[in-house]
Amino acid sequence: MRLTDDRYAGERLQFELALRMIGHEARTRTIRDCTGLSDDRIRKLYGTYFRDSGIAGVRRRRGKSPRQIAPFVKNPVNQLQATTLVALFCAGLLLRVDDDNNVVSRWPRPDVEFGHRVCRAYEHYLLLHDKPVLSFEWAWNLLYSIAWNDELYLADCRGCGARYVQDAYALDLKTCPTCEIEAHRKRRPGIRSFSAD
Repeated sequence: MRLTDDRYAGERLQFELALRMIGHEARTRTIRDCTGLSDDRIRKLYGTYFRDSGIAGVRRRRGKSPRQIAPFVKNPVNQLQATTLVALFCAGLLLRVDDDNNVVSRWPRPDVEFGHRVCRAYEHYLLLHDKPVLSFEWAWNLLYSIAWNDELYLADCRGCGARYVQDAYALDLKTCPTCEIEAHRKRRPGIRSFSAD
């Protein structure tokens, strides 16, 4: 029996996604939600393909996935990067924005295709930002947090009309992070951007 036979295709896709997500340091539960693989199998994959193979730099994250929203809006750089991720999630058909600016999930539940789309969006995010501040798990949290339309929502910028991620319980000055960063540069020439801290 060849590995390419159809009866193994589903399992091969699960393994490929699990390895891709481990490479992004996703937590075991996140990987399990998309792949359906057991926790033990995911740990063995990490041990075989990462820890024991000599590949450095990929760590296993312990504990629960993050649930706070503060890192998405704590400064203009983080807010801009969160907005980039939401745009990539929309481009990847994971989310859509309705006529009332509400963000709606387009996927009923995680599966292998959903996981690959999240990975693809996150990989594009890493390419777009020289200093990414949001980990894969934070991106996963953002995907769900923005779709609840509870603590986070998309606001419209008064200056340029762009949509941006905003905290529902914070004062909204109707200024997107790009306009805010640009205004800061004009006030203080020579400053390249806000610090990510």
